[in-house]
Amino acid sequence: MVYALQYLGSDPFGSDIVQMVFHAGPMVKFVLLLLFFFSLVSWTIVFMKLRLLKKFRDENERFLELFSSSREISKVYLEAKKFNFSPLAKIFRTGYAEFKRYKMPEGNPDGDKVFQSQQPIIDNVQRSVKNVLSAQSSRLERGLTFLATTGNTCPFIGLFGTVWGIMTSFRSIGMKGSASLAVVAPGIAEALIATAAGLAAAIPAVVAFNYFSRRARASQIEMGNFISDFIGLLERGLIRGASIEKARNE
Repeated sequence: MVYALQYLGSDPFGSDIVQMVFHAGPMVKFVLLLLFFFSLVSWTIVFMKLRLLKKFRDENERFLELFSSSREISKVYLEAKKFNFSPLAKIFRTGYAEFKRYKMPEGNPDGDKVFQSQQPIIDNVQRSVKNVLSAQSSRLERGLTFLATTGNTCPFIGLFGTVWGIMTSFRSIGMKGSASLAVVAPGIAEALIATAAGLAAAIPAVVAFNYFSRRARASQIEMGNFISDFIGLLERGLIRGASIEKARNE
């Protein structure tokens, strides 16, 4: 036993992970390379989505402040063009542009009929903003599938590399005819690196997937609430316009 510990202590790659990876078998190296690819892409997605969500949050806050403080919706539309990353601004621009395609009919003495005739406008606006909502939701969820795949598959990929490495170690034991710890330990240590690498790639991906999924759901709820407020504002505008038109014709 003492001899085995001395062997491990003097082994050039017994305590150096880089050296153990370098001395690993071809299959284990391939598994580690595959895990490195998954990890690299996952971290790229994480940093890109963090940057995107920060821009979403900052511009959404600025746009909501503008939307709630301004009394003229036409001015909000002009200012909304400055917000390139805000999903709420895109929803507003699309809905208001669809709304402006139609005009209130003039000379109708019945304000209620005027409003009823404008109901297709609201339907078209709702359809257009829901399309934007779907597009923005897809944008928020982009990359989450890869994170989920990484979290689910990388531990098994690492386990496969470990099993393969242990099989190779036992084969070497059979060929050498020796089962001492000094012979077995280096090969098993190399094989276990694959499992550790699989967990190292999977754990951050799972954490990131859960975080971004929660943020995506929160953003979808925020966009849905804004759509409801925006549609309500347009409907009140139609009712007010119909009432003014009715009063003018009486």
